[in-house]
Amino acid sequence: MSDNHEVLHRMDELIEGWKTQNDSRQVFLSCYRLMTGNMLLSLDQGAFHDPKWISTLLHSFAEYYFDALACYDCGKPVSKVWKEVHQYTAEKDLRHVQYLLMGVNAHINYDLVLTLYDMLNEEWNQLSPQDQHHRYQDHCQVNLIISSTIDRVQDELLSPADPLMGWIDKAFGRMDEYLLSKLITSWRKEVWDQACAMISIGEENQREILRLSIEESVLKRNRLLSLDF
Repeated sequence: MSDNHEVLHRMDELIEGWKTQNDSRQVFLSCYRLMTGNMLLSLDQGAFHDPKWISTLLHSFAEYYFDALACYDCGKPVSKVWKEVHQYTAEKDLRHVQYLLMGVNAHINYDLVLTLYDMLNEEWNQLSPQDQHHRYQDHCQVNLIISSTIDRVQDELLSPADPLMGWIDKAFGRMDEYLLSKLITSWRKEVWDQACAMISIGEENQREILRLSIEESVLKRNRLLSLDF
């Protein structure tokens, strides 16, 4: 099995198991699976300047999620961000869109910063200005893939589980998908800037201060997303 098929297989196995257990973690992972599938299709279609780099990024990004999940389920130390997401998902009776946004917030606003730092730190100063720009363009290209997937997320994952989401979709047309797409695009722009800031910091303790600041911001956002409404 290729690495690309392996990551989808791991997701599918978790989703099916969680569905039988009525585990709400299936909501975020089902969305993530759709996004990953579309990313892999876009790689095959030549949508990126450097498909090898994007493929490595995709798998490294997924490993942050899988590692945090394995640590949490085995009782090992896990990032505060994912510990809180898993606890809220298990303990709170929320709308599916809240479970989804908490996972997206944790994975993009925390995991993706660290993944980009891992990927860019060793090479950034050796890249030409054009190649640096291509890295950023490939990062932005992912926004278009996410945007094209949001309709399916709404139709296949959110609306069937929550009549309110179906009503919103009918009442506002594509406006809700547009707003979600704009939110994620805004988050991803901030994430790129944070990763670049980490690269520019020479001292490890200063990078750790920035990481802790990013972590706290993500935690605050998840606490808002987990409120009953």
